[in-house]
Amino acid sequence: MMIILVFIVGYVLITLEHPIRFNKTATALITGVSCWALYILSVQEIEPVLAELSHHLAEIAQILFFLLGAMTIVELIDVHDGFTIITDRVATRNPRTLIWLIGGLTFFLSALLDNLASAIVMVSVTRKLIHDPEQRRLMAGLIIIAANAGGAWSPIGDVTTSMLWIGGQITTVTIIKELFLPSLVNVLIPMIWLSFTMKAQSEPVITKGSRGVSRPYVTPLQRRDRRIMFAAGLTAIVMVPIIKTHTHLPPYMLIMLALGIVWGVSEIIHADKDEQDRKRYTAAYALSKIDVPSILFFFGILLAVAALESTGTLKNVAVWLNDTLRNLDLIVLIIGLISAIVDNVPIVAAAMGMYDLTTYPSDSKLWEFLAYSAGTGGSLLVIGSAAGVAVMGMERIEFGWYLRRISGLALLGYLGGALTYLAICLLAYQ
Repeated sequence: MMIILVFIVGYVLITLEHPIRFNKTATALITGVSCWALYILSVQEIEPVLAELSHHLAEIAQILFFLLGAMTIVELIDVHDGFTIITDRVATRNPRTLIWLIGGLTFFLSALLDNLASAIVMVSVTRKLIHDPEQRRLMAGLIIIAANAGGAWSPIGDVTTSMLWIGGQITTVTIIKELFLPSLVNVLIPMIWLSFTMKAQSEPVITKGSRGVSRPYVTPLQRRDRRIMFAAGLTAIVMVPIIKTHTHLPPYMLIMLALGIVWGVSEIIHADKDEQDRKRYTAAYALSKIDVPSILFFFGILLAVAALESTGTLKNVAVWLNDTLRNLDLIVLIIGLISAIVDNVPIVAAAMGMYDLTTYPSDSKLWEFLAYSAGTGGSLLVIGSAAGVAVMGMERIEFGWYLRRISGLALLGYLGGALTYLAICLLAYQ
């Protein structure tokens, strides 16, 4: 009982991070270790508990190393300004046109990279193209929805989908095939609404051949380097699920292989530079820019959830939910809604502990619908996803403004995508 109480208190403190001004990573680490300390103090035999801890640590480490590798590759591309290859090709300032360009680019870029990096890149683009503050905030809200929707159908696009993929609950081809259309519907509904309601900007549309947004001068050598790093980084990340399908190696092994290759490419193209010039293009510099607190946050949360799983608490919750609601689809739909309030990482981790692979094997409807719901449900509130929190800080979006202007659209998209998925499943069974 004390473990559950500590877990709940930790959760509440995490959600109140900003009002109480206490970092959620510190709370997560304290909560995770405290749960295991209470567990080990409540038993007579210590060795079995330590064995369970080692087992969970091995699973958690796979997720953390995967995130570390993926984030480093993204940072390596970014320090070379590789993403400007995409952003420089946006040649319009008309908001209604930009809705489709920015929304579409974010949706697909998020599937290839991750929703956090994609959201940051596309908000940076929007800043250069839209000067009206209200229109830019609306576009930022769309970027959050599109980034989360794009990440949901890709095994490398969202941390929760990656967790299910690494855990064996879903496979690459199936998750892409089953969730692409629901995720697309999720973002199309807000895009259509905004394209009819957003006012046209008074600035003229930039036509082809015009100078457009002023950009700093780039030497031919810099242009070559950014193209090489963009191509190498993107190819390496995309190849991870493909190689896994053929070799069956764990994803964290393959993302480390991808990082080694991209790291090597970076070393080769800067080999003729002196040490000072090379410094900002190295993997060591990219590693220094990684959001390490987020990785430690995942560690603390996953550690706490593992304690609840080991004590049988999550299994009891699953039994209670099944007995009370008696509808697995409704349970998963509610889990998605809750992920807008509580971080989706621990929710998915909890669900993975609640339902085992013996009862629900790989690529079951439960896991696919969970990947969609947890991945896109976070868009309902600005604090409900990593992409939302990042954009909130970049554009100074207020919680209340997002609730009034974006949350309704996000909810319509969420329900639209969910109904699309359930309809596809219904048709498949007939």
